[in-house]
Amino acid sequence: METAVEDQQNIFKGLVKAARNTEFGSDHGFNSIQSYADFVKQVPVRDYEQIKPYIEKIKEGRHNILWKGKPIYFAKTSGTTSGIKYIPITKDSIPNHINTARDALLCYIAQSGNSEFTKGKMIFLSGSPELDRVGGVPTGRLSGIVNHHVPRYLRRNQLPDYETNCIEDWENKLENIVKETISQNMTLISGIPPWMQMYFDRLIEKSGKKVGDLFPQFSVMVQGGVNFEPYKRKLYESIGRQVDCIETYPASEGFIAFQDNYRESGLLLNTNSGIFFEFVPAAEAFNESPTRLSLADVKVGENYAVIINSNAGMWAYSIGDTIKFISLNPYKIIVSGRIKHYISAFGEHVIGEEVEYALMKAANENGVKIIEFTVAPMVEQGKGKSYHEWFIEFEHAPEDMDAFIQKVDDNLRGKNVYYDDLIAGNILERLKINNMRKNSFIDYMKSIGKLGGQNKLPRLSNDRKIADELRNYIK
Repeated sequence: METAVEDQQNIFKGLVKAARNTEFGSDHGFNSIQSYADFVKQVPVRDYEQIKPYIEKIKEGRHNILWKGKPIYFAKTSGTTSGIKYIPITKDSIPNHINTARDALLCYIAQSGNSEFTKGKMIFLSGSPELDRVGGVPTGRLSGIVNHHVPRYLRRNQLPDYETNCIEDWENKLENIVKETISQNMTLISGIPPWMQMYFDRLIEKSGKKVGDLFPQFSVMVQGGVNFEPYKRKLYESIGRQVDCIETYPASEGFIAFQDNYRESGLLLNTNSGIFFEFVPAAEAFNESPTRLSLADVKVGENYAVIINSNAGMWAYSIGDTIKFISLNPYKIIVSGRIKHYISAFGEHVIGEEVEYALMKAANENGVKIIEFTVAPMVEQGKGKSYHEWFIEFEHAPEDMDAFIQKVDDNLRGKNVYYDDLIAGNILERLKINNMRKNSFIDYMKSIGKLGGQNKLPRLSNDRKIADELRNYIK
């Protein structure tokens, strides 16, 4: 915490020096880089499509392309525009993924005094640990790769077993996980919130008990991958009591941040773990030469796109997420959305953080529980005014839907001045909400082959691709 800026400077120098003799280092004049300003001039920000030619060379079996030698893994992720992405993980970068998860738990133990959970059974709802080979490099989902590196002292308490973890079909896998864990002393449960909720629903269905009664020693929930807020109320209701919660921010490209203090919101940026961070003001994320800031120059409350440089050979790489700093001493962040997940069909540039705030504020004030939701623009061609169309699966729909819609709309107007102007100027109608039938989002994800694992539904889309499909699932 105290040496974050200094650590970042040292990591920057170390990364550039270590990669001088790689193909990427040679192409970008790493030998002549003396400062961060030199680096910015010589290494442009890029997305996966722009780094892909180098990845393809690694897939051909070539060495010293983005980093020394060859990666020890490819983490396979499904990109929205690039199809399947292959993100290198190297011998130097694997500790970032493993040790950060460990540090999050150690910080929790140090603060809470609760180490009892380490004596019980623990589950991480993850992808299959079975790996393919691409260009001789073992390849799979990040969560499956990490499964191979669970420390021995935790391995004996880890569930489910290897065979169950290898099941690809999520529903079949879930059945087996429930069978394996329902009679065990589960003390820690970890995963992406929507998939934890599916697991909890199935446990309650089978046992007739709340999860907290079924597992009396269950005391720690570790979650990440999506904003927790929309799922929080329902998850705790399924548990039936309070448990401690630790939020993490892992990505295939690197473990970005973790909640070092479970009593406070915000995630501690992982400033000393092989990643040199850059930050681009979110409004400039798609500019050819955006403003680039190192950690020393960031401000509280600004929306930044996260750019990473790592000892896996990802250089000036935009991971697609936006964050905001809530503190600079120490450097703590919240995740505010995805740079490609926004609505700006009418110039409003509404982001994920804003729709989540607008909905959850109204839901919490009205005691309404949300299971899942997404939003898209409805552009009316000469048939009336356009509007934002929301698709929400409620556990129980609001008694007065019209009043609820008004509250969500007012909340969003209060959060986004451009949206407010469009409503006030009579250019947009207020938002509309579709009440979705039970399991509609699960059924949709199943229909596109993306149920389970690490797959997430975008909160917002700037087109109608998802929205038009979801119209088939309205109540």
